[in-house]
Amino acid sequence: MRAVFSAFVLAAIVAATTAMTAQPVDAGETGMASIHSWRKVGRKTCLVDHEHAGAGSGSNRKVAELQAIRSWVGFTDLEYGDSWANFSNAIGKKMTCASIMGGVQCDLLATPCRPF
Repeated sequence: MRAVFSAFVLAAIVAATTAMTAQPVDAGETGMASIHSWRKVGRKTCLVDHEHAGAGSGSNRKVAELQAIRSWVGFTDLEYGDSWANFSNAIGKKMTCASIMGGVQCDLLATPCRPF
């Protein structure tokens, strides 16, 4: 009987601790964002000290930038879900582009955020 009571108490402590530390998860999320710390930035929730990268190339800078953004969105969506993958919500956006033979290569870094 004592072992059953101890197991019950332990389960209650674990459940209470998990409830206090869990972050809310949107239906369009994978749940992987919860491995990072979050912070509020205006009306957004953003990851702390974690950027995602994207890369793209094209015949001109505009095409290469769009490809880099699509790359960032695709990876962010795969890892965290669509609520984090809206590039317009991202913060700390850094795009660098360079001419390459026959076109332009762009590399992008940005911190994923979701609304709310």
